Amino acid sequence: MRLEEGSEEWKEMSKKVREACENHGCFILRCDEILPKSVSEETFHHMKALFDLSDETKEQYVTPKPYRNYNGKNSVIPLSESFGIDDTFLLDKAQAFANFMWPQETHLSVEGYGLPQHYISANGENMISTSFSRLIKYKVSESNNEYETVLPSHTDGSVLTIVCQKDVPGLEVLSKTDKWIEVEIPDDAVVVIVGDILKAWSNGRLHAVTHRVVLKGVKERYSIGLFANPNEEMKVEVPDELVDNQIHPLRYRPFAFGEYYSSYVSNPKEALQFACI
Repeated sequence: MRLEEGSEEWKEMSKKVREACENHGCFILRCDEILPKSVSEETFHHMKALFDLSDETKEQYVTPKPYRNYNGKNSVIPLSESFGIDDTFLLDKAQAFANFMWPQETHLSVEGYGLPQHYISANGENMISTSFSRLIKYKVSESNNEYETVLPSHTDGSVLTIVCQKDVPGLEVLSKTDKWIEVEIPDDAVVVIVGDILKAWSNGRLHAVTHRVVLKGVKERYSIGLFANPNEEMKVEVPDELVDNQIHPLRYRPFAFGEYYSSYVSNPKEALQFACI
């Protein structure tokens, strides 16, 4: 069901989404009407076939942008291999899903702060001018470890991230009490994660949650991450309405997304430090 923007149902949902983003940095979204099960199953079927190609074939996929190549031999994440794809996806319906989700979820995340409507609309469109997808396969370790971290803890260098997975769980988020919590994602749902850019824009009110991927068992895990980003020239700047010198003093100076992204590529764990006040 698509909510009508400005309706009472929309306002109630935006409040819940904002609270989830502030307290947890993520939320579960059921999307069976937007992305039918048949499309999801077909997508993951094609993904498996893609990763089953020979290493020689996969390594021919090379692009100049960070995180957009085939990555199958990384000493930091040796049990992971991935493809990064710019502004595209395997299926038209999945792309339509992404186009639908970005503006709606960004508006829901920030509208609860009472910002002027024209500001939310304009800024939401600017903050999500580009996107890319990452298709990821996590391989089972040959060791006897029952619990294997296959993607180290990190925050995302995006505005928002949408994660889809198939059958095998593994996503964990770090709570504000420093406890790792497994995210249980229903078959007809995705998880939406707040990235560093939305955290900075909201003056730190929205929580960019630290997360990781672990495997417990003997099955490979396939997942898709859809990352929404601004263009490199866009200035990320905290709205005056979100600054309160008593409770919420300004935490981040204005910066261009390209400036942040350079910091993220070189030091992802502390990428926002350069903009701290």
